[in-house]
Amino acid sequence: MKTLKSRRSTATLQPDIMPVLSAGRHRSPRSGACFMEFASFLAGERWSDHPSCTHAGLAHMARAVNDLTSNEGRSALAPLIPSVIGLTTDDPRLDLIIAVTAASAAIPIASIDRQHALAVGALVCQDALERAGGSAPIDVDGPLREALDAAPEAEAWARRFLDRNVRWRRAEISARQTHVTIAMSVDGVRSACAPFPDERLYALLESTIALSAEFVAREQEQAGTAEAAASSPAAPFTASAPPVSEPTARAQGDFSRHV
Repeated sequence: MKTLKSRRSTATLQPDIMPVLSAGRHRSPRSGACFMEFASFLAGERWSDHPSCTHAGLAHMARAVNDLTSNEGRSALAPLIPSVIGLTTDDPRLDLIIAVTAASAAIPIASIDRQHALAVGALVCQDALERAGGSAPIDVDGPLREALDAAPEAEAWARRFLDRNVRWRRAEISARQTHVTIAMSVDGVRSACAPFPDERLYALLESTIALSAEFVAREQEQAGTAEAAASSPAAPFTASAPPVSEPTARAQGDFSRHV
């Protein structure tokens, strides 16, 4: 039987047993795996809950959903793991888009105290997205407007707060601050006075993965168009998942054999 040390010397980590999804961080596959640790394993990366194969904002949400989902419901998240592999971008707008859309999902159902904080976070991220320049490839204004219409008191409170604290609205927003809004949104969805919290968390993560895939696909399409502009007309964009890389295809194949 191979030791864990010898297995680490291979290109892909292949433990004797598949890790089991559980909350928190884990030292090795033998002690379990959170959502992103499992993704690092499938991608052939070093064991980590912060693998490079997934955008940081999406990974932050995946960890939060994993930890707040019940032990009974967590296994349902497993089929989503391969779909986060390869969803990466250096565009800082994706963090903001994930934060605003997550807050938009949480605001209508969150408790009133969480609604206040979520409305502030969403409006700050929306403003930062507008200041980032260019048209956002994903519409966040419509869903946020609907969410705030469902919680008018929270919107009024948030706007009064921001009027008194202009620096909150105009300051540069770091990825860490954006991730706070994402974490609050996941917590707001989980703790809402509504049935089926595990199903709500699953839907939030699933929709965020789809949003991230569309963002990355648009970015790749635009990059390809720029390269081909001098020699051929650009092909029309169709909203679809980004091309499957060799590591992603390998991970999906490995995962399907074990689940």
